[in-house]
Amino acid sequence: MNDKSIGLIELSSIAGGFLVADTMLKAANVRLHLSRSICSGKYMVLVAGDASDVQTAVASGAEAANGCLIDQFVITQIHPDVLTAIGRTSVTPPEDALGVLESFNVATLLKAADAAAKSANVTLLEVRLAMALGGKAFVTMTGDVASVQAAVDAGRAVIADAGMLVNAVVIARPHPDVYRELI
Repeated sequence: MNDKSIGLIELSSIAGGFLVADTMLKAANVRLHLSRSICSGKYMVLVAGDASDVQTAVASGAEAANGCLIDQFVITQIHPDVLTAIGRTSVTPPEDALGVLESFNVATLLKAADAAAKSANVTLLEVRLAMALGGKAFVTMTGDVASVQAAVDAGRAVIADAGMLVNAVVIARPHPDVYRELI
């Protein structure tokens, strides 16, 4: 299966989340990347695959949401670092600068992470989605200072345009103890 596209549905109902996940998987040839409850009593379903299959799955899932749909999106040609960084449990130490983007919601953060990864020569370290974050999400990245600044600026624009920006920072030379907090 070709995981060049992702689709996400965020719901206000956990029970509805199970139904939507099942509907999406039966509607198209997609791979279930994440399906879980998230903070604030919501549920998210993230699938990956070819663009047309992901679009079909998301459309079918949104239709099955039965009034519980909070948000949905499809990103075609997703940067491969985004999928790799989702839920990463071990992180290589940042090379130089550290960038952090923080959003009030999952959907916007994923779009911002993709924009950041595509805009500059950075490595995404981790994408953390709403677990123990009060429904918020964040991405960390590393690279040279100019690249991290460009990536954070690109991601910040996506999040700010959606009205979901919590914060965005670039730390030129983080203290070694800050690196340990990433792991």
